Amino acid sequence: MGRSANEKQNGVLTHGDDNLPSVTVDDYNAELRSSDGFLGDRANKYAFQEKLEAWRKRVRKGGDDPLGKTPTDDLSKKQIDALLKGDDKEAAALVMGAVDDFAGELATVLEKLLQQKNWINTERVVVGGGFKERVVGELAIARAMVLLKSKGTKIELTPIAHHPDDAGLIGAAHLIPSWMLKGHKAILAIDIGGTNIRVGIVKLRLKEDTDLSKTEVWKSDIWRHADDKPSRTTAIERLISMIERLIAKAEKADLAPAPVIGVACPGVINADGSIERGGQNLPGGNWESEHFNLPAAIKEAIPQIGEHETFVIMHNDAVVQGLSQVPFMQDVSGWGVLTIGTGLGNAHFTNNRRERDAD
Repeated sequence: MGRSANEKQNGVLTHGDDNLPSVTVDDYNAELRSSDGFLGDRANKYAFQEKLEAWRKRVRKGGDDPLGKTPTDDLSKKQIDALLKGDDKEAAALVMGAVDDFAGELATVLEKLLQQKNWINTERVVVGGGFKERVVGELAIARAMVLLKSKGTKIELTPIAHHPDDAGLIGAAHLIPSWMLKGHKAILAIDIGGTNIRVGIVKLRLKEDTDLSKTEVWKSDIWRHADDKPSRTTAIERLISMIERLIAKAEKADLAPAPVIGVACPGVINADGSIERGGQNLPGGNWESEHFNLPAAIKEAIPQIGEHETFVIMHNDAVVQGLSQVPFMQDVSGWGVLTIGTGLGNAHFTNNRRERDAD
């Protein structure tokens, strides 16, 4: 990807760029295939449910299901996590069987990624996404690392530092050159996924630490669009409404955001902000149309923030979630991120050994 003529002219980054202020994006959205489809489909959040259901079916052949009659799809995250810590050890063992199977798939995906050219020198892989926040997710991550180590693969696998809901917003601050952030207390960030859309005010706290390690989400709004199944037009209208409400709240709290909106979105992001591929799970479909450009649509609806023209910058959602980890990855050179959600996102980075203010 690299820098374009437009970037050189305006002194800002282009969408989906690989040359970011703190890191070089070596790879993202790697689509690993197996004989039965995409490997990532075997380690997303739905894959765990499938493995749990498979275990329940096998157990029923020999007796009662310790999880009762509740369908697997109706078991909440909290209910499944509670089973692992409950007094019914047979139920806990059944869930652990699914955890172990899922961990095996996760380890297989990681093995394949680590064989890719841009992943060979990986020292650490951070795991994010909503699955990470669950007890079963934490166990699966730990188990996958044990499986990899048992095969002689020297890799550190660690959960992402921030809550995944926040990481997908906080990472947007690392898309922006430092000169665009000076003098500002916050920026707007958007995280668009296959299930939810989140919009947040990211408080920069640059006076406390210039490396953005103290950055936090001040306020956020979430819409579970998967429940509403809106058209693309309706989804954009709802998104703009969320942005406007948060800008008003920030201004009222004397936290006027910079005239910058960082966007995290699934798929391969072209320099002009269009989505080349990978946007099939987005609400309403057809986000990859040559007649649609998400950053342009946002800027048209929000042409100005405060007294300044709005600047919108967009990158892949796994890249942005991974960027939230930059301040905590300075002891390594090459590192990656996996995000376990509606899909299995991935990205790989090399730290830039230079000051953030350097251009």
